[in-house]
Amino acid sequence: MCTVQLVFVMACFCTIILSYVRIDADSVIINKIILLTVGSTCCLCTVGQLVHTLPEGEEVRGVTLLAGEIYLVRRKPRDQVEVYDVTTYRLQRRLTGPYAGEFIDITSCEHNRCVYMGHHIADCVYRLDVQGAVTQWAVNDEPAGLSVNAAHNVLVTCHVVRKIKEFSSHGHLLRELTLPDDVIRPRHAIQTRSGQFIVCHGGAADPVHRVCVISADGRHIVHSHGGQPGSDTDQYNWPAHLAVDDNESVFVADCGNRRVTLLSPTLQYVGQVVSPDQLRWSHTVSLYLDTQRRHLYVAEDEWNEEQRKYTSGRVVVFTV
Repeated sequence: MCTVQLVFVMACFCTIILSYVRIDADSVIINKIILLTVGSTCCLCTVGQLVHTLPEGEEVRGVTLLAGEIYLVRRKPRDQVEVYDVTTYRLQRRLTGPYAGEFIDITSCEHNRCVYMGHHIADCVYRLDVQGAVTQWAVNDEPAGLSVNAAHNVLVTCHVVRKIKEFSSHGHLLRELTLPDDVIRPRHAIQTRSGQFIVCHGGAADPVHRVCVISADGRHIVHSHGGQPGSDTDQYNWPAHLAVDDNESVFVADCGNRRVTLLSPTLQYVGQVVSPDQLRWSHTVSLYLDTQRRHLYVAEDEWNEEQRKYTSGRVVVFTV
């Protein structure tokens, strides 16, 4: 069943909204798709619909998928890593890592069959194999975000020194790039197929909060979206984490605005795929996009102003 509502806007773009019903084995999911055509450029934006919410608990620092399982890392003394089945969402096991509670991000590599976790106190990265073996290597700067590129290497974003460090899967430093001077406090970076980098930057006290496409040598900003912090569609309030789909469209966790924004590969605004109304807690901190199932995993945490810390966290799964 498909119902189409057509909305036409004068000048050179139009928006088409399609609502459709997809019947899964155990649920009915209603999706809205926004097709935005600007000149000759066409972008597909799905307004995310809730699929599942993983159990609430301590602050969530990151989420990823590996070998049909969901890995999420929490800030807690023990059992920091929780592993869930990707289909049933049932808890499979809990893992306790070293340096309790201070992991900052998690990412995965299907090629090497492992997950990587950044530790911002020990300034290192831990590699956890599917078989359970754990190794670590020094970053020698405080890590903020992790990702894996097409060469199966690990990109570590170091926010204090404004660098991206590229390591092999076993921790050999391959290169490090210093970002432009006006890329202040970078939080997360993803490398595109062309070799360029998509970087989000800006923290609570910084004058500029943006998402940038940066040249492969790290020296030049090619495209950007954002500016002064705020809540308009062209603004962010601490862009904290990124995800990229197969077309290299960019999903942005807009932490302080409690939303997820979708940008085109050239960082034109496409739409809001997850709104504040679809989230409960104060900060949207991390993303993972399952491109095969078209599921977006959104980690959100609750900030307690009196205690000056995050007190709760959860992961919400949306269709996109």
